[in-house]
Amino acid sequence: MDKHEPPRTAEPGPRRRDRHGRGMRGPVAPPQVPLSASRAEGFTDLVQDSVERLERRWPQLADIDFLVLDVPRLEDASTPSDALHEETVPLGGTAEAQGDRRARIIVYRRPVEIRTKSRDERAALVHEVVVEQVAELLGLSPESVDPRYGEE
Repeated sequence: MDKHEPPRTAEPGPRRRDRHGRGMRGPVAPPQVPLSASRAEGFTDLVQDSVERLERRWPQLADIDFLVLDVPRLEDASTPSDALHEETVPLGGTAEAQGDRRARIIVYRRPVEIRTKSRDERAALVHEVVVEQVAELLGLSPESVDPRYGEE
């Protein structure tokens, strides 16, 4: 009873718990679980899977850069007015090799995602786009690049 407690200071100490007493919240899922992968990372994985599938048959694809962009840029059209009057948005594109730069195949993520409802549909459409762009860059038909083209 005779103990004397010093008065508390007005400055709060480090916060160890939230105000409801359940403790600090952690991540919803560990990083190795697919739930923690972003939509963009998942899409990039689909493109990479498609490229790996084609590289078994076409080893020269190792010399091509595959890129994923969110949307096509307006400057990619020949003139800005053409882009405004264009009825379809491209799902992918190619760029020939120039000087030190390697040839590129570009897949546009948002236009593909908008046209698909499930992961399986998205994977099939990504593969179709990659096959079409590889065929255009190599000067071949899509069926010769992947015999299963159009079947899925």
